[in-house]
Amino acid sequence: MKKKILSLILLIGFAITGNSQSNNGKLGAWYMYFWDTQINESQFGFQGDLQYRNWNIIGDLEQLLLRGGVTYRPVNTNIKFTVGYAFILTGEEGADNSETTNEHRIYQEAIFPSKLGKRLYFNHRFRFEQRFVETQDFRTRVRYNLFLNIPLNQVALTKNAIYLALYNEIFVNGQKSIGNDHTVELFDRNRLYVGLGYAIKTNLRLQFGWMNQTTDAVSKNQLQFSLHHVF
Repeated sequence: MKKKILSLILLIGFAITGNSQSNNGKLGAWYMYFWDTQINESQFGFQGDLQYRNWNIIGDLEQLLLRGGVTYRPVNTNIKFTVGYAFILTGEEGADNSETTNEHRIYQEAIFPSKLGKRLYFNHRFRFEQRFVETQDFRTRVRYNLFLNIPLNQVALTKNAIYLALYNEIFVNGQKSIGNDHTVELFDRNRLYVGLGYAIKTNLRLQFGWMNQTTDAVSKNQLQFSLHHVF
């Protein structure tokens, strides 16, 4: 098992190195904290995330994202619905460039977890966004993300689990015209991710990985460091 884990670490390292060299843009980095909590004896709860995204490894702001919402889990199901709000501050590339753009976003989301066999833990996430971007017309976007976590050293994603984390997310714009005679493609972007995670506790996990984000105009690689906290 140790050899398998080492092989996966090397594979991720080669993917990061190879793709960052072939990509036209700089290697970026995202630092993220995700949290989720349930109100006692209730189907309601809260969840959110804080993300600090950089055009480079650190110091050149790409985006600061603050997001939070109210969750609802129907009785006797694993489905979770969320209604929430996000604020996004987007910076221009270049550490000396102080230009920023604000975005306010309302979103609705549904997550459907499933399991295949003993070790394949899936999550299907559907998200609909209403976007109010500075200097642009009102916009909407649909997103679908398929997550897969595979524990390597034990069957369950509980304390001390080392796991492989994968996801792919596609974004589709609801409108092509965004105002001021500017247009966008219906295909907005795709994000492909591979990483390794470690469960410090059953409700607290660390992840490190590589993500490639592709739009109709550019492809860029990002390192991702994330903390996932359920309390």
